[in-house]
Amino acid sequence: MNRFEGRRVLVTGAGSGIGQASVLRILSEGGRVVAADRSEAGLADTVSKAGAGADRLTEIVLDIGNEQSVRAGVASAVDALGGLDALVNAAGILRSSHTHETSLDQFEQILRVNLVGTFLVIRESIPALLEGERPAVVNFSSTSATFAHPYMAAYAASKGGVLSMTHALAAEYAKQGIRFTAVQPGSISSGMTDGSGQSKASTGPGLPEDADMALYAKLQPAIGQGFAGPETVASVVAMLASEDAAFITGTEIRIDGGTHY
Repeated sequence: MNRFEGRRVLVTGAGSGIGQASVLRILSEGGRVVAADRSEAGLADTVSKAGAGADRLTEIVLDIGNEQSVRAGVASAVDALGGLDALVNAAGILRSSHTHETSLDQFEQILRVNLVGTFLVIRESIPALLEGERPAVVNFSSTSATFAHPYMAAYAASKGGVLSMTHALAAEYAKQGIRFTAVQPGSISSGMTDGSGQSKASTGPGLPEDADMALYAKLQPAIGQGFAGPETVASVVAMLASEDAAFITGTEIRIDGGTHY
């Protein structure tokens, strides 16, 4: 299956987890990809896993929380690809804490990266997407946007914002041909989580030491043997960014193994 043959794609958060899995999936289907991440080590890991697709992969260091970095990074990506047909906004951070112990700086950092960062990448990419072939944008929301995830109020707010923004953008650019969709991963072992729902040390503190784990009783997948791998989400991302989803826009797909019926 070569749904992405000749298709030019920018993927953020490409140095680990679902972003990396999305890069590898799109490469496996013939796409040309720019992998963007703030971690050089992560990007090197992605390149090392690209195999035969490495000759269609370009990596750039990009911090989506920094406007200048986004401007320069997206311009570099478009230049390297000779245009842009699809954008996958997988970059984000996860932080967990008691809300009454969360500082304004911590709250704003999560919004800055997850919500504002997604906006910045989209804004800078739209001119190239308008000139692209069957352009599509896949944003990353979360099951936390619509279901209760304790100790993650800021994260939930940021992902709820991404979800609402996706709907607004889909309406705004429908007549100009850009499709906007969102995925809502849940119960996924990724670059953000260790497979138990707690955030990894590399992305921030895990759940509070005195967290009430009974609150997570309902946050377990109904199918499978626990958390799924990032490739589970990458397959859906690839579908949404391809022509298979030509009649899909302004909506989201929850990928959580039935955690939230």
